[in-house]
Amino acid sequence: MKVLVVGPGGREHALVRSLLADPYVREVHAAPGNAGMAQMVPVHAVNASDPAEVTALARSLGSDLVVIGPEAPLAAGVADALREAGIPVFGPSKAAAQLEASKAFAKQVMAAAGVPTAMARVASTAEEAADALDTFGAPYVVKDDGLAAGKGVVVTSDRDEALAHARACFDVGGSVVIEEFLDGPEVSLFVLSDGRNVVPLAPAQDFKRIYDGDEGPNTGGMGAYSPLTWVPADLVDNVVRRVAQPTVDEMAARGTPFVGVLYCGLALTSRGVRVIEFNARFGDPETQAVLARLKTPLGGLLMAAAKGELDAMEQLKWDPRTAVAVVVAAANYPDAPRTGDRIRGLKKAEKIDGVHVLHAGTRLEDGKVVSAGGRVLAVVGLGADLQAARDLAYAGVDTISLEGSQHRTDIALKALHGEVAVPAGSQPVADRDVDGDLA
Repeated sequence: MKVLVVGPGGREHALVRSLLADPYVREVHAAPGNAGMAQMVPVHAVNASDPAEVTALARSLGSDLVVIGPEAPLAAGVADALREAGIPVFGPSKAAAQLEASKAFAKQVMAAAGVPTAMARVASTAEEAADALDTFGAPYVVKDDGLAAGKGVVVTSDRDEALAHARACFDVGGSVVIEEFLDGPEVSLFVLSDGRNVVPLAPAQDFKRIYDGDEGPNTGGMGAYSPLTWVPADLVDNVVRRVAQPTVDEMAARGTPFVGVLYCGLALTSRGVRVIEFNARFGDPETQAVLARLKTPLGGLLMAAAKGELDAMEQLKWDPRTAVAVVVAAANYPDAPRTGDRIRGLKKAEKIDGVHVLHAGTRLEDGKVVSAGGRVLAVVGLGADLQAARDLAYAGVDTISLEGSQHRTDIALKALHGEVAVPAGSQPVADRDVDGDLA
C-alpha cells in the first residue's frame, strides 16, 4: 500500500512514523512535510489546502490512500476532491469537517444527538456577548466560532478580558460561542469513524497553557501522556456509546457522513462527562503520545475507515508502556513565535533508548534544521511507567538546543503524584442528565 500524508506538522510526522512501521505499507510520501519527515520519506512542495494540487499529486504518485492531517485542508474540501477522483481518503468532507470549523454547528449537532456538553450561547455583537457572560458567570469561556489552530479560546475570570476577546472576533466579522465553565480534569479521546462504525483509540491528557501550573495563554498543546490510569474504567465505552456513536449517527442522518478521526475533548465534571469540543482530525500533542503506543498496523486501520470497513477490524493492540510527549516551542510562542533559529542536539536525543523526536515547525536551511513555527518539536519518551516515560522525555529535551525555546517542566506531574482529582459526580455518562442546548 502506498500512502500520501498531507500536512506539515507534528501530527503528520507521527502518522508517517507509524505508517512506516506497518508491514503492509510499502511506501509513504508527505506533502508538504517538514525537516523531520524529509529525513524519512519523500516530501512534495504543494499547497496542502489546494484540492486540485493535492489530488494531482495523489494521482501522479498512484496513492492507494491519502491521509489528511490538518484542519485547514479539510475545511477547504481537499477530501471531497480526492473522493470525487476515486482515491480512498482518511479525512472528513468539507461539510462533515464543520464539526471543527464551526463551534456553533458542533453545538447544534450535539443537541440533536443528545450529547452531553456545556450550555452555550452564540454571540455576534458586544451586547449579546455581555449578556451571555453575565448569564454563565466566571470563569468565562469564550471560543472563536471558526478555525483557530487550537488557540481561539479564552478562559478567564476577568470579564473585561473575555469581552475584549469577543470584540476582537467581531471586529473581523466573526462570532463567538460563550459557554459555562466545566470543572474537573480534561481527557482527549480519538475515535476513528468510517461514517457508520467507530473505533476508539486510547485516552490521553494534554496541557494547553504555555506555562507550568497551567498558567498563561492557551496554546495548541504543550505536552501529553497516555494511558490514563486515573479515569473511570468504563470511560471509553461510555463515551463511544453516548458521545461518538450518536454524533456519527447524526452526521450520517444529515447526509454528511463523518469519515476520519473525531477528536473528543472531554471534561470529567461534577455533573458527569461533558464534551468541551470536537476536532475533525488528529490533534497535537496527543497524537504523538497515543500513536507511540499503538501496535495495531496503522495503515490497515485508516484504510478500513476510508472504505467503510471498520466493523471488520479486530480489537486494537497497545504497547503496555507509558508515553509522554513534551513540546519544545519557539521564543515568543504563542503570540509571535520567532523562526529561523538553528536546532541542535536532535541526533543525540534520538540515540536515547525509548526516545524519539517528532518535528512540527521545522524546515531545512542550507542543510541545517531550523525552526519554522510556534511548536517546533515534540520529544516522546516511552517507558515502563509514568516516571520512566517522563524521565526519558525530559532527558531528550535536555539534549536539544534552540535559542529562546520554551517548554513546560510539569507534563504529567500531577498524575505521577496522584493529584488528578476526578469529581465524585463524574459517574458514567450514560447515567447522567444531558444538557448543553444552545440558548
